[in-house]
Amino acid sequence: MTDSRIRLLLLDFDGTLADTRRANTLAYVETLREAGYALTEEEYAARYFGMRCEEFLTRIGVADPAERERLRLRKIALYPRYFDTVRLNRPLWEFCRQFRAQGGRVWIVSTGSRANIGNVMRHLGIGGPAAGPDEAPLGRVDGVLSGADVARSKPHPDCFLEAMRREGCSPRETLIFEDSAIGIEAARRSGAGYVVVRL
Repeated sequence: MTDSRIRLLLLDFDGTLADTRRANTLAYVETLREAGYALTEEEYAARYFGMRCEEFLTRIGVADPAERERLRLRKIALYPRYFDTVRLNRPLWEFCRQFRAQGGRVWIVSTGSRANIGNVMRHLGIGGPAAGPDEAPLGRVDGVLSGADVARSKPHPDCFLEAMRREGCSPRETLIFEDSAIGIEAARRSGAGYVVVRL
């Protein structure tokens, strides 16, 4: 009989570990307004939140790859302006800290850009794998996978499967926390157990 004890927690970032919905939305709205695209907060939140930047910009009609990259970088630059609206999911984070203290491993697995994730983590006081106590007053995670780390983004399960591979864990030993429909579908396809988070 195989050991099915949970050894690995995989956390989506935006909307799961951190409520970044308003900050992301406002940064995208400002970026696109500067470039002459009309997008309301309501439209972004309802139709595009949780989507990889490249796919989102393509869907709203930004056809030129160079322009998509320029807009992506501009959004990253504007994002910290809105960090006062970001909130940490404290019950989930406390659960993760206790899990790590008992020998478990915790990763962030997100479609977001590594730069955006890193900026928000620093703002919240959460460190990455190499962070020391001064850099991570609220503790740290054991790994971060971003949208650029896998070829196929959610709803494909590749990001979750890659984190499991790096940790040497099976789906039966993994528990995923997700909030968006595409993330929940990716979690389901991975074969791991999952918890739906509502912030």
